[in-house]
Amino acid sequence: MTRVAAIQMISTPRVDENLARMRYWVEQASARGARLVLLPEYFCLMGAETDKVQISEPHGPGADAPIQQALAEAALQCGVWLVGGTVPLRSGVPGRVRNSVLVYGPDGRERARYDKIHLFAFTKGSESYDESRTIEAGETPVACDTVVGRTGLSVCYDLRFPELYRSLGSLDLIVVPAAFTATTGRAHWELLLRARAIENQCYLLASAQGGRHETGRHTWGHSMLVDPWGEVMDCLPEGEGLVVGEVDPARLAEIRLNLPALRHRVM
Repeated sequence: MTRVAAIQMISTPRVDENLARMRYWVEQASARGARLVLLPEYFCLMGAETDKVQISEPHGPGADAPIQQALAEAALQCGVWLVGGTVPLRSGVPGRVRNSVLVYGPDGRERARYDKIHLFAFTKGSESYDESRTIEAGETPVACDTVVGRTGLSVCYDLRFPELYRSLGSLDLIVVPAAFTATTGRAHWELLLRARAIENQCYLLASAQGGRHETGRHTWGHSMLVDPWGEVMDCLPEGEGLVVGEVDPARLAEIRLNLPALRHRVM
């Protein structure tokens, strides 16, 4: 079995402050035995809509990439696989960024990158979001090998599109860094997480923003680990903290043997 952890944060508009909180929680997860740690979407910044453009980085380590450097150092110092929530990386479109998941091995080297494909838009009363104003969508689904096995990468709104995960083939773990709004999270978050775990017969680790932010935004939280049967193994409703649990290959194999739904797929 392999212990994994999801970090829940209430990120601020101040990058340095958020990176310090990230380092603290990665250390705490490592101390509890986690070998893979997941950060939430926008762990490094929850500010005004255009702030992510102002702090965006070129892809790759270096003096002009402090967020990526901080992730690499945290993975190395704590000896964990670190799935870096999302980092705003510069794109080819002026005024927009790529909202990117970066995966680091325990040696501090980057192992995978996934750019969020599905861009969130929602309007209800005074609540309105449109990520396409500041984000350039990715094009390519990504899975990578981690200490847990084959790991499918996704971000927040991707959760509503099951075909994304199906395109990745057989997975041992799905990771979902997110900043679900309280409105949509209350209605759909847990249902979608459990559905994706059940239909792909794999573990799912979701790391969320979870509370009231200085900007006034209210994120839903409820970071959780779900097993391949759809059972919620651990959940943190609100506030900063950790969700911790074991990924058990024997449990995964047993469920797939008892209910061979993946082998029954015809399309």
